[in-house]
Amino acid sequence: MTALDRTPSADRALRPWQDPARPVADRVEALLAEMTLEEKVGQLGSRWIGNDMQEPEPEPGAEPLNVAPMQDVFAASGTVPLEEAVRHGLGHLTRVYGSAPVTPAEGAAEVVRLQRAVVERSRLRIPAIVHEECLTGFTAYGATVYPAAIAWAATFDPELVERMAAAIGRDMRALGVHQGLSPVLDVVRDYRWGRVEETMGEDPHLVAMLGSAYVRGLESAGIIATLKHFAGYSASRAARNHGPVPMGRRELMDMILPPFETAIALGGARSVMNSYSDVDGVPAAADPWLLTEVLREEWGFGGTVVSDYWAVPFLATMHRVAADPAEAGAQALSAGIDVELPDTLGYGQQLAERVRRGELPESLIDRAARRLLTQKVEQGLLDPGWSPEGSVTGAEAVDLDSPANRALARELAERSVILLDAGTALPLLGEGRTAPGRVAVVGPGAHDPRTFMGCYAFPNHVLPRHPGLGLGIAAPSVLDALREELPEAEIRYEKGCEVRGDDRSGFAAALAAARDADVCVAVVGDLAGLFGQGTSGEGCDAEDLRLPGVQADLLAELAATGTPVVVVVVSGRPYALGEVHERAAALVQAFMPGEEGGAAIAGVLSGRVQPAGRLPVQIPRTPGGQPGTYLQPPLGADSHGISNLDPSPLFAFGYGSSYTSFEVGDLELSDTEVPTDGEFTASVTVRNAGGRAGEEVVQLYLHDVLAQVTRPVRQLTGFARVRLEPGESTRVRFLVHADRTAFTGRDLRRIIEPGDVEVLVGTSAADLPCRGVVRLTGPLRHVGHERRLVTPVEIGPGARSQGGADAGES
Repeated sequence: MTALDRTPSADRALRPWQDPARPVADRVEALLAEMTLEEKVGQLGSRWIGNDMQEPEPEPGAEPLNVAPMQDVFAASGTVPLEEAVRHGLGHLTRVYGSAPVTPAEGAAEVVRLQRAVVERSRLRIPAIVHEECLTGFTAYGATVYPAAIAWAATFDPELVERMAAAIGRDMRALGVHQGLSPVLDVVRDYRWGRVEETMGEDPHLVAMLGSAYVRGLESAGIIATLKHFAGYSASRAARNHGPVPMGRRELMDMILPPFETAIALGGARSVMNSYSDVDGVPAAADPWLLTEVLREEWGFGGTVVSDYWAVPFLATMHRVAADPAEAGAQALSAGIDVELPDTLGYGQQLAERVRRGELPESLIDRAARRLLTQKVEQGLLDPGWSPEGSVTGAEAVDLDSPANRALARELAERSVILLDAGTALPLLGEGRTAPGRVAVVGPGAHDPRTFMGCYAFPNHVLPRHPGLGLGIAAPSVLDALREELPEAEIRYEKGCEVRGDDRSGFAAALAAARDADVCVAVVGDLAGLFGQGTSGEGCDAEDLRLPGVQADLLAELAATGTPVVVVVVSGRPYALGEVHERAAALVQAFMPGEEGGAAIAGVLSGRVQPAGRLPVQIPRTPGGQPGTYLQPPLGADSHGISNLDPSPLFAFGYGSSYTSFEVGDLELSDTEVPTDGEFTASVTVRNAGGRAGEEVVQLYLHDVLAQVTRPVRQLTGFARVRLEPGESTRVRFLVHADRTAFTGRDLRRIIEPGDVEVLVGTSAADLPCRGVVRLTGPLRHVGHERRLVTPVEIGPGARSQGGADAGES
């Protein structure tokens, strides 16, 4: 019997690791000193009760998940009874709310049951951290489905994203959740990748600003934000999920890593999740350069690194750099992964056995356990007053889809819808325009609100295996919303075709509806799913950028009727719309706008909502031959006379139209020469030259004219969303530090090089009417994590906007 066992329970609150008056580090070290090797190892594992990928008998009508390549790993998960899994303690409980359709009260009761098992069946009675997904909101039954991350990016509005994340965090915290597996900071490199919908676009600065805002919001509610996927996942060869990444270290450092660095430095993220991919042959889960040298030693990250689900055994089963899960566990731990999710396969007691055999330093176990225990202390899990029941007090009163949540989801949705071309048909209720008497509403997305939701939204992620439950939330379709928006119109609906497949049997009815209408609204695009069950989402990669199925054929035949066709694309990735644009009377892009997407789209179509979204990715012209991002070096940006393929997009990054017009001009540079450690101000005037109030996103790009390595021909460096009344103008000032020109040089060190930098300001990567040149003078500078990571912006006299002056300090 140990001294702990002999101590009266009444005195346990006095133990040093339970004393809130002591510094966190002292509490953690006191607990580590008390723990056996097996107990420390126990903290590094996790348990997923109710893993829906293992249901032996899904409900009738449910679609099986196409996860054959991972079945061996799934089969090994969950084979250890809970009582045995927690005998030496447990690090995490996995997705108690997110695995099956349970009410908040039912989920809270399960949290209590599981936490009680963890504390009562282990000697030291240390509770587990409860984590959940939160990519489009809290992934739980009946919870608000906010727009997907690609739609957050379309808002170009960090403050709004921060408010959304805070609301998500409050809901999670109220139900005893401690950690959220979001945001995704992968920078898009190829639009064919299925998980484009989960990203915030193709520009590192945009992803960094919005991702940091999300982190601040989630962390403000006490939820540990988890940055993923670290790093390179989005750049896989041929855009295949889990594909190898043929990327050099320079591109990784300049294009992929900055959002993670910024979200740690300015957002305060406390957790990072590894990428499944290998970069240049080294799996991220076993890469000490990435997980320790860069993340810890260079950036000073002090939180936890958690594995993506089954990433540890994947080192053996998929990457084949380890002989078995035990060796995979040793490699991942040595590289810097602290906690294995979602179940313990590589981090089991075999780690303790390796330590005892002298094959693994115990210091590595201590390192990981120390990091996790620090977060448990910070979460209050070791305080004397903590109890399983107390962690979910008031769960029965929690409304996961409250009116406040829905209002926020509506605001995000409305700001994210992008008017690509008003053409001759929009707005439907425009001034001087006759309201349409007969409206045909067609297309596979017209009356299916699931198309508004990403693959990690609960209705698309879990409920397909429970088909009798519907969506669990109210989510009016575009058809529903147009009937509300146009109460005087006669509206006829025909589906026309499915999102996928080659069935054209519904074409005739859709064409007849269009012929009889004054205007036709055609809603096409994606339906998200998992592992091939959708056209967008994890494991739903695209061969090319044609609209899925026969949707493009339906649009072509609708246009041939002679009725004006307003095309609304609701998708998780950009599709090639060159031919669609030629035939459409108007064109609108909505990136999975969430449960309030129907009303947002209908409002934009009618003109009630002033369109304000901007493209976080390009819209390609043709299905092939397009670069996967606007961030191209000279040879990638202009192939005129060299290649027969035209790389120019149909609509550029940052583009978005509205029902008014804006002018940007009068560029003034505070200095034309600044030292390589100096700064300058770039100021422009933006004016609403139209007849309606509206918002413009003013964008600052830099171009390094001559560098020791090839650089993008232009790169977003700052932006500001500006609202103006008709005829109103204001001054927008960007404070640009020379650090913002830093890049990775030939010796793989980050440098600021003297020379000319072109300053470009406008409203998209292709519309930059304001141009000037600043010369950086003095010596070449080497910079690291201490450099300036953002560009502060001021709007008007003394007013501050996104990335204000305070945010410029890193």
